[in-house]
This record gives sequence, structure tokens and C-alpha cells, in this order.
Amino acid sequence: MVTTVPSALTRVLDGVDLTVGVARRAVLRAGDRLSLPSGAATLVYIAEGAVHGHPPLNTGCRLDVDRVSTLIEVDEQPADTTLTVGDAFLTLGRTAFALEADEQTDLVVFDLEFSDAALALVAGLPDPVTVIAFDALEPAAAALAGSMGPTDPPGSPARQGDQLICRMMAKTVLLSVIRAWAANGCVPEGWPSASPDPFLDRVVAAIHEQPGRDWTVESLASVGAMSRSAFAERFRHAIGRSPADYVTEVRIDVAKGMLSAGRSVSETSRELGYASDEGFSRAFRRRTGLTPSAWRASQRTPVPA
Repeated sequence: MVTTVPSALTRVLDGVDLTVGVARRAVLRAGDRLSLPSGAATLVYIAEGAVHGHPPLNTGCRLDVDRVSTLIEVDEQPADTTLTVGDAFLTLGRTAFALEADEQTDLVVFDLEFSDAALALVAGLPDPVTVIAFDALEPAAAALAGSMGPTDPPGSPARQGDQLICRMMAKTVLLSVIRAWAANGCVPEGWPSASPDPFLDRVVAAIHEQPGRDWTVESLASVGAMSRSAFAERFRHAIGRSPADYVTEVRIDVAKGMLSAGRSVSETSRELGYASDEGFSRAFRRRTGLTPSAWRASQRTPVPA
């Protein structure tokens, strides 16, 4: 049964950002394996052929167009799930996997690194997530995934903006996998949640909904119905950073999107609650290593003549 509130799902999707999103093709012959090590988040789309997993892909969430099941009872585990054309597989790296080709197989492999602010949001996802018939559930994203990976002749020069465009495309496919998982019945009770604490969930939601508000520890504590001292300690323990650091991280992630969309530095600064452009620039530079203007310029791609 779907338990996700649409606004909550939107908040999660809006908060998931990548610092790295690189697509590559892996062509396997029958019996070849693609290793997916622990500690690395990887999304795989099956463009041709079929694969099965080592260990078997019968844990986590298996999402089908007609049937959804969360397979967690050892005594009830079915045979290994075979992934075929149009299926998608996401591992967050909590366990090492290997995908073995049953026949000549073409895989699109996305190597992912999440931004700091996104880590708490994706922590609620199971590992792995297997989406059967992803191409039927999310046809536009599947078509995009199937076209990705190096296609230029070997040795062709890199073009300005290639990494940015690839990261944005990888993010689109990833968000579509998460949406398919969340919108079609694989959601555990209480998801999405940035922490196991419902009072802190209110705080995190408020920060994402109003990143430009003049947040203080006191005002955040009041949202969570806690004292200032208890709130600060619980927040750091659950989220892994101070409330002020988390607010800044969310603001900078939002700022990146605004600057990429063509908003000015001053407009972005004001909307995100900074008292001055200089203060915004200092905060942005500490997080990214670049000033807002330099970062925005680095995202631009040349227009073909």
C-alpha cells in the first residue's frame, strides 16, 4: 500500500543531488561479471540481454508493473531475480554485488556520489532497489538511460560542460527510479524520513520548505517541540552535523539550482536569507571552492556555431 504523502516525496526528490554522476557502458559476454563494490552507489540499466546477481537479487525491494513485493523473509526467498531489457537496479553500496550476464548483454552503469545534504534522504531507501519493467513505468527516463554512456569515437576530445550534462542526466534517471519505487507500493511505513525521530522530521521538512528563513537553533527547536539544548544534541546525533551546518548545506544546494537556472547572485542571496551578497559568496565558496559567479560560469556550455 502506498503511504507516501506526495508533498513529502516531492521534498525528497527535490533534495537528492549528485556531486558525481558518470555514465559508462559495460558490454558483457555470457558468463562475464560486472562487480559493484561495497561503499559505492551504482545504478544499472539493462539496455540489452539479461543478468542475474551474486548474491542473488532476492532481497531489498523488487518492483514490478503488476506486482510489488518486499522480499525480506529468508524462508520465503524465491529464486534469483533475473534482470532483462528495460529493468533497473540501484545499490547504495551497503553490500557488494556482482551482475553475471546470461547472454550477450549491454549495461548502462551510473557511478554516483550524493551531496552531503542528500545522504540523509537516501538513507531511508532499501539496498538494493530492483525495478522490473522500469521502461514501462518511466519510459522517458528509460529512453534517456538507454542512450547514455560514451558514444563518440575513441579519442574524441571532451567538450566543455560534458560532466555537468552527464550528471544532470544521471540525476534524472536516478530520481525516476526513486519515484517508481515510491509511487508504486514499495514504500515502508513512515518513509520518507531523514531520521528515526518524527520531531526532527518536522525540522528537516521545514528547512527544505523554507531554506531562506532566518533559522536559529531556537526557532528550529520550536518546530520540533524541544528545548534548545535537547534539540541541538538530538539533531547532531541523528543527522550527523549541527543544525546550522545542515541549513547552510541545504541553502547552497538550492543556490546551485537557482544559479544554474539563470538567477543572479544578488537575487539568489536575498531569496536564501543572506544579509549581503558578500556573506552569501563566502558561504558558497567555503562549500564549493568557487564564488557563485565563478560556479555559474563553470556550468555554462558553449552554444554551437
